[in-house]
Amino acid sequence: MTTPNDFAGRTALITSGSRGIGFAIAEELLSRGASVTITARKADDLDAAAGKLAASVEGGADRVLAVVANTGSDEARAEAVGSTVERFGSLDVLINNTGINPVFGFLMEADLNAVRKIFDTNVVGALGFVQQAWKAWMGEHGGAVVNVASVAGLRSSGVIAAYGASKAALIRLTEELAWQLGPKVRVNAVAPAVVKTKFAEHLYTGREDDAAANYPLKRLGAPEDVAGLVAFLASDAASWISGETVRVDGGLLATGTL
Repeated sequence: MTTPNDFAGRTALITSGSRGIGFAIAEELLSRGASVTITARKADDLDAAAGKLAASVEGGADRVLAVVANTGSDEARAEAVGSTVERFGSLDVLINNTGINPVFGFLMEADLNAVRKIFDTNVVGALGFVQQAWKAWMGEHGGAVVNVASVAGLRSSGVIAAYGASKAALIRLTEELAWQLGPKVRVNAVAPAVVKTKFAEHLYTGREDDAAANYPLKRLGAPEDVAGLVAFLASDAASWISGETVRVDGGLLATGTL
């Protein structure tokens, strides 16, 4: 199979794009012709990721921009969006991939400041990026937004409850934004189950076979599994899809468990 060139001439901004799912999305969109901006908090990791992306395609050095940014910062969001439009001349695709989860277990013992931080980053930060993208480019020219949610936002897990609640809010935010920003901007979400990344390693390290046993497809996800779906939702092939949250979970929720 040949890689489609359906994002040629378009620009995508992927938050938390230095590793894991975000990096895989950036790699996928870049391979399909897009120019990409990736953000992350750590400059060294970000520069290394940008270097890998630039080396992966012909002319990549001219099509990759790295911006150090904390999704929770108003100033950082504005800088990332502004730099993208200045460098590439547009912002056609926004991927809200940032997610943090410093709270585990029983909510009655949760640090409320930590819970606030989860919602501020996972939900408010995502909305802030959409606001900036709308003002800088999409409000006039249109575009597509894909939010990376989670199956934990669709069904209670008991273990990552605060994170799941924030992703449930992100899913509802996706629907509200699809209603408010149409027809110019389509807004969708994906809901992965456990994907083998550094972010999720505590959920499977040392017990991967057991962790995958409940999945009908009998394996955990790979970042590339999510990246392909995100690219589809951001592409013209999904031009009549908006307000949708698509599970990419190896069939997990079909079993009725999480």
